[in-house]
Amino acid sequence: MQVGGDDQWGNITAGIELNRKLEGRKVYGLTSPLITTASGQKFGKTEAGTIWLDGERTSPYEFYQYWVRADDRDVIRLLKYFTFLPLAEIAELEREVEQAPEKRQAQQVLAAQMTTLVHGEEQTRRVQAAAGALFGKAISGLSDAELDTIFAEAPRTTVGRERLDGGLAVLDVLVETGLCGSRGEAKKLIKSGGAYVNNVRVGSLEETVTGESLASESIAVLRTGKKKYHLLKFE
Repeated sequence: MQVGGDDQWGNITAGIELNRKLEGRKVYGLTSPLITTASGQKFGKTEAGTIWLDGERTSPYEFYQYWVRADDRDVIRLLKYFTFLPLAEIAELEREVEQAPEKRQAQQVLAAQMTTLVHGEEQTRRVQAAAGALFGKAISGLSDAELDTIFAEAPRTTVGRERLDGGLAVLDVLVETGLCGSRGEAKKLIKSGGAYVNNVRVGSLEETVTGESLASESIAVLRTGKKKYHLLKFE
C-alpha cells in the first residue's frame, strides 16, 4: 500500500497500474485530504516557511511562534486537527476569536499545546518566557541561542568577559553600544527612566552590569524606550 496526500493521487494510481501490468499484482493506494491554510498554502516540507519537528531544524521558539501567528480563519480548525482539547473548550476559544481577535487567545493555546506535544512542557515554559521578553517582561534564565533567535534583528556588541569582574557602568555601556551618543545623553535617559537591562529599568546612574546581570550564559539585553534593543555579549 502507498499512502500519501490527495496531490499524489495521480502518482499512486500510476504505480498501481504499473504493478498490475509488470507483476500482475494487486496493490492499493490510500490518500488523505491536504491540510491547507486559508490562503491555500499546504503544510509540507517543500513549502516556504516550513516548520520541522526536529528542534535542530526549527527551534522550539520558532515552532511556538509559528502557531502563534496562525490566521484567525485557520486557528480553530488547527485546534481540532492537532490537539486533544475537548470540543467544548475549542468552541469557547472560537467565541474568543470572534469577540476579541486582537488577544489571539486561541493562537496562544494552539502554540502551547503543539509545543508541549512536540518538545515537552519545560520547553513550552521556556519559549513562553522568551516570547514575553518582547512584551517587556523581565528576561532571565534563557540560553544564548534563545536570545539570538528572539532578537535576531537587534544589533550586538561583543566585549571581553573580564570586564564583568569589576562591574561595567551602565552609563559607559549605553555609550559604547551606540544606544546613546554621549555620557550626558545616557544620564538624561537613565534619569527619565528610559534605560533597561534585561527589561528591568535602570534605577540609578551608578548601576553596573555584572555577571549577575546576564540573561543567559553570556548575554545582557539592553533596551532604550519601548522597542530599541541591543545585545551585549561577553566572551
